[in-house]
Amino acid sequence: MSTSWTYRFAQRTKVIKSSVIRELLKLTQRPEVISFAGGLPAPELFPIERFQQACQRVLAEKGACALQYGTTEGYAPLREMISQNMSRYGVVAAADNVLITSGSQQALDLIGKLLVNPGDRLLVEAPTYLGALQAFDVYGAQYVSVPIDDDGVQTERLEEALRSGPKFMYILPNFQNPGGVTLSEGRRHELVLLADRYGIPIIEDDPYGQLRYEGQHLAPLIVADRENLQRDDGYRLGNVIYLSTFSKTLAPGLRLGWIVAPPEVITRLVQLKQGADLHTSTFVQVVAYEVARDGFLDEHVKKIRQVYRERRDAMLAALQEFFPPQVTWTHPAGGLFLWVTLPADIECQTLFDAALQQNVAFVPGDSFYATGDEGRRHLRLNFSNAPPERIREGIRRLSVAVRSQMKRPELIAL
Repeated sequence: MSTSWTYRFAQRTKVIKSSVIRELLKLTQRPEVISFAGGLPAPELFPIERFQQACQRVLAEKGACALQYGTTEGYAPLREMISQNMSRYGVVAAADNVLITSGSQQALDLIGKLLVNPGDRLLVEAPTYLGALQAFDVYGAQYVSVPIDDDGVQTERLEEALRSGPKFMYILPNFQNPGGVTLSEGRRHELVLLADRYGIPIIEDDPYGQLRYEGQHLAPLIVADRENLQRDDGYRLGNVIYLSTFSKTLAPGLRLGWIVAPPEVITRLVQLKQGADLHTSTFVQVVAYEVARDGFLDEHVKKIRQVYRERRDAMLAALQEFFPPQVTWTHPAGGLFLWVTLPADIECQTLFDAALQQNVAFVPGDSFYATGDEGRRHLRLNFSNAPPERIREGIRRLSVAVRSQMKRPELIAL
């Protein structure tokens, strides 16, 4: 007699959905498809030779340590390096404030496990990172959304949302995924002051902060929090939990991220992580440290910035050349994405089908909204994973699909 497992699943599984992007990647594996769907770094930039050297050195000199169980908090030299690197941006945090995670996605899951009870409201940007929604949904989160514009989340609309008593705010201040926009300096100060006034903590997700191609660096929210509230004692009174990753600067296959938080938060997160995976791979952490040390990571990031800036510029130029004037898009100062707004008579899902017929793919915008249906007129494009000539051809193909969906026939022909 066969057994059905479906009725045995926990109630929380009813809200779980497959990642739209993971599913799209399956559809776009054909070599003839130009995909702007995934947030994939350029594989030709992976420092493979340095990884080879680091692996050999680690096995020869530190093999017993690297292949053994490790502490849940993470490899101490790596945590110390992260702490020192962040201090250059004004972040006051010791290595003890750093927890290494198995990618920033695990960091989001641990945050959800630590803070979210079923029915808790979370304040998110509209649109926001769909991986965060996927992580928080498991714990029964509800959402209140605040829209973004070219200067990030609209802080003048925050107070009404904060009065609903969200458990925390989830904010991507730099080159936001999916919008590509950056929270302005003035709004950063407004945000942390409002957070303090209403007693609402901030989860600051910053995977792209080092990938700036133009303009001046803006202080992270944890720095603005300390400065605005005159906190000079490190993390004892911090109102911000900070997340970041090596996925966009070294390689996503490492699955290495980190959380920076007050000591009492780190202690609880460590306990939760012990129940999940004991610790992030010791070998991967030691190798990553050996690769990144001695200033290599800084030089490597400079190379990434140069390549990605060229690709961003290629996509912006192609959009200007091929797209009809009724379509608009953001101009990201860094990161991996830009956000396209379609005319009112085009929906992203029908456009996606038309685009696949032209052998080009993107991520429909409705995946990035926790509430409402605003996303049906938007789409996300990634520019990091394709060379400029392929970007130009992909945007040309996409423009054909866009024009085919427009109601005014005189706009269809190129």
